[in-house]
Amino acid sequence: MSKKSDDRKSIVIIGGGSGGAALAHSLSKTLSAAYELILIDPRSNHILVPSTIRLPVVNSNNLEDAVLIPFNSIFVKNNGTFHQASVTSIHSSDQGGGTVTLDNGESIPYDVLVLATGSIWYDMFAFPGSEKELRGKWSSKRSTIKSAKHVVLAGGGAVGVELAGEIRSEYPEKTITIVHSDALLLNNAYPDKFRKAVADGVKAKKINILQNDYIDSTEIQDGRVTTRSGNSVSADLLIRTHGTKPNTGLISQSLGREVLSQSGYVKVRPTLQLEARADIFAVGDIVDFPEQKQALKAQAHAAIVAANILAFFRGGALKDYKGTTNIIVLPIGKEGGLSYLGLLWGITLGDWFTRRVKSQTLLVPTLRKALGLS
Repeated sequence: MSKKSDDRKSIVIIGGGSGGAALAHSLSKTLSAAYELILIDPRSNHILVPSTIRLPVVNSNNLEDAVLIPFNSIFVKNNGTFHQASVTSIHSSDQGGGTVTLDNGESIPYDVLVLATGSIWYDMFAFPGSEKELRGKWSSKRSTIKSAKHVVLAGGGAVGVELAGEIRSEYPEKTITIVHSDALLLNNAYPDKFRKAVADGVKAKKINILQNDYIDSTEIQDGRVTTRSGNSVSADLLIRTHGTKPNTGLISQSLGREVLSQSGYVKVRPTLQLEARADIFAVGDIVDFPEQKQALKAQAHAAIVAANILAFFRGGALKDYKGTTNIIVLPIGKEGGLSYLGLLWGITLGDWFTRRVKSQTLLVPTLRKALGLS
């Protein structure tokens, strides 16, 4: 086990997704020389995940280059260190602080640890570790989608709806079917009126919807897939677009299953500290909080935790995370879509707003600017 080489307070962030990257960037702007900031991730690049939805379909306007951000570039004035590695274990000390062990055998001490390990994705959104492999996967998926005549999407949440819209924009002639487990698309975080409007928007794009049904097997036989209820659907390509699960295996193994909720999320105090450890914080998709798992939510966690880490070291009062307004901007292709703002009575906006905010740029300028990049 390595020892600290100086008296600086060490802040270690595990995971460079939306929450981890936002936190590293924010802390690098404010931390003095009395602190050491370390970010650990197995990839060399931060990925602007919300902006990748188009890449399995088309790489327009050099989108691949725009969504891949070298981790070292997110630190302001190089005020931080990036380690490209996987964490294999976390060791916490009864006296506070602890160490994390990397897959290269290195042991890194921490005074404060931040867990930002994100979600486990599937199919086209299960990104490989290396940039070369990731770009290769996107290229391969573009070829696969291009050659398919009948595309079936297993899951009608935001990812399924957006991907169906992207495919339709690029390929007007393909048959596209969304199979969704509920009577309405998305989930009950959004009002039925909005969800019905989304379904109408999807159908207007000549995208089929099978509601209250499931695809249990990814096997395609004789050009068809069979749903749980017995529906036979034409398919030469099946894409899993159902929900994610929290990437908390390392946390459970190292800190104990008791730090997780029954569904596998990290149990936290209102300050986003772990219930069991005041010197460990959590941000992003792994947090056990009743809200949608979105990049903008993770960034909101990061803002609270950045302030709370400094307060923790200084012995000050910590802020509570109270959630943010429920918002979704949902393109159904490049031409537009629908958006919902959970303000007042609930506001639904259509093509013009959705196209201007997200459909055209996929939030690339907004997300890059949040990390101090043009």
